[in-house]
Amino acid sequence: MRAFLPAALAGLVTLSYGIPQVSAMQAPPPAAAATNPFSYADIADLATSAPMVLHASIYKAAPLKPEQAPGVAAGRARFYIEADVISLIRGAGPLAARISYLVDLPLDARGKPVKLKKKQPVLLFARPVAGTSAGNNSTSSVRLVAPDAQLPWDPATDAQLRAILTELVKPGAPPAITGIANGFHVPGTLPGEGETQLFLDTKTGEPVSLTILTAADGSRRWAAAFGEIVDGSAAVPARNTLAWYRLACGLPRQLPLNKLAGTAPEDRRKAASDYGVVLGALGDCTRTRKPPVN
Repeated sequence: MRAFLPAALAGLVTLSYGIPQVSAMQAPPPAAAATNPFSYADIADLATSAPMVLHASIYKAAPLKPEQAPGVAAGRARFYIEADVISLIRGAGPLAARISYLVDLPLDARGKPVKLKKKQPVLLFARPVAGTSAGNNSTSSVRLVAPDAQLPWDPATDAQLRAILTELVKPGAPPAITGIANGFHVPGTLPGEGETQLFLDTKTGEPVSLTILTAADGSRRWAAAFGEIVDGSAAVPARNTLAWYRLACGLPRQLPLNKLAGTAPEDRRKAASDYGVVLGALGDCTRTRKPPVN
């Protein structure tokens, strides 16, 4: 991750030529109503953490007794599931045609374990289960990446999932954001003008940066760059894309001003205001899935 060097400000080359003329004050339009009950972030949370994703059909489901299921969260029941694999959406084989796994699901309105129908299609976010001998994996059982990492299958959810997985495997895919590394704000040549640049920490160490430009009339535009900055590489990410998800769901809700070392107090305040514009334009990271909490 690049470091901010105050002495180098005089030679700073901005990204003004690479930032599209999009008003930063205008929030993105709401996404079209989806037919599936899960948000983009719900599916991306699971897809980005699962080395194996399967489309399967339930063959048998048996709720476990409380003494057989230690650690189950209140309002949940643990099931032993056997399911027939329809397709391996992500991951490498071998994999048995019928697999088993455990999943924690919410109780129904009566406080009873839900009824899972035979041949009910599901999406599973999982990892292989280690075998008994070194280097072996069981091909007939998997472990879900979260206790509830089984989603009902439907065409809309499947399409959203496959779009996310396609983005994940592309070269230069946006990495997970872990925080703000450093940044600065500098006034422009005309009164009211200014530029804020923020460099982000990422899980992979790949560079990600935000640039916010303020014109003399007070209008602002911004862009994000994933990877090394080159002219034209910065853009405002479209909603419900991997880049949007990484920013909207990974950025802290407030700019940590201690990351702007060497920046004057007034310029720090302007940087914080610019950062708020970015958060407002990205919109909320909406999640409808409620993972079990022990």
